[in-house]
Amino acid sequence: MKTSKLALYSFIHSLGVLAYTGAIAWFLFNGERFFGKKEDNFLMPLSMLLLFVLSAAITGLLVLGRPLAMYLNGQKKEGVKFLFYTLGWLVIIVLIVFVGVSVL
Repeated sequence: MKTSKLALYSFIHSLGVLAYTGAIAWFLFNGERFFGKKEDNFLMPLSMLLLFVLSAAITGLLVLGRPLAMYLNGQKKEGVKFLFYTLGWLVIIVLIVFVGVSVL
């Protein structure tokens, strides 16, 4: 696979991570609007831990899924490049978000 395609697909995967984490952050920020003010009980920490595990699986799949598949299919160099391109895009996205937070 060409380097430009690797960079593009890794950018799309990074945007997927941004979209997913943004959706979860929006959900958590507006949770009281959806569920109202609830008494603390066992289900709250359980639901948060389950959401954490699900989020780790989804973001792990977005970041590691394709590079691992490429690596195991004999495209070792491309798989490693894909992983580092994805991580590079994520670093850029994190920096943009941090700058946005500091400006607002």
